[in-house]
Amino acid sequence: MNILCTICGRAGSKGIKNKNIRDFLGYPLPYYTLAALDLFMEKNPGINCDIVVNTDSAELIGLFSKEKIPSVSIIQREDALGLDNTPKVMVIQNCLHEMKKKTGKEYDIILDLDITAPLRTVDDIGAIIKKKNQSTADVVFSVTDARRNPYFNMVKKTRTGYERVLSSDFNTRQEAPEIFDMNASLYAYSPAFLKSGKNIFEGNCDIIKMFDTAVLDLDHENDFEMMQAIAKHLFHTKSEFSVVFSRVKEYF
Repeated sequence: MNILCTICGRAGSKGIKNKNIRDFLGYPLPYYTLAALDLFMEKNPGINCDIVVNTDSAELIGLFSKEKIPSVSIIQREDALGLDNTPKVMVIQNCLHEMKKKTGKEYDIILDLDITAPLRTVDDIGAIIKKKNQSTADVVFSVTDARRNPYFNMVKKTRTGYERVLSSDFNTRQEAPEIFDMNASLYAYSPAFLKSGKNIFEGNCDIIKMFDTAVLDLDHENDFEMMQAIAKHLFHTKSEFSVVFSRVKEYF
């Protein structure tokens, strides 16, 4: 099986300055994604994984070019793919196009891992690859159980006051449909669907559930601080997370 693992990151950031190259608990944030992949490849030598970094950031390229880290391919992102409104799927498409030219391989799965989601485990990567192989879905993505439910305890403002986001007569959360939060950590695409250029939800979707880490999106400084606090706890209490942190430290 051939898997193309994509790590995409732009230069700069509006919410958190230069978040893709920031230190996270003392080590560069991108290394947590690389460490999880590194450990997965070590544990699964029968799966051929090529890792590609697509970026317009010289600093990010520098981080992935250091001597002690695993070898990755670098794609210098075109200006047209670095705009504020550029869909990420276009960048992943570019990764597939360029890596097929470079390696001559046909890839079975394209696995995208977000730099700003450092709290993933080796088992999470294994789970999404397994689900993609067993499923007829065009895309499999990672989720966690939602903490709120739009049918029950989420509200929106209207002209006459506030009401449930989705109208319902449910009296308990247990009655409402099960809801999940997309945690923007892992996405596994079929190559043909990726090439189609369609939106994720224009295809057939499936999910894997990951450990609930409060679904923090790194958009503001306080998000960064809270995620570090959660990560510090997990790295000290759960072996599946601590092994990733240990591998990150080995890169120095």
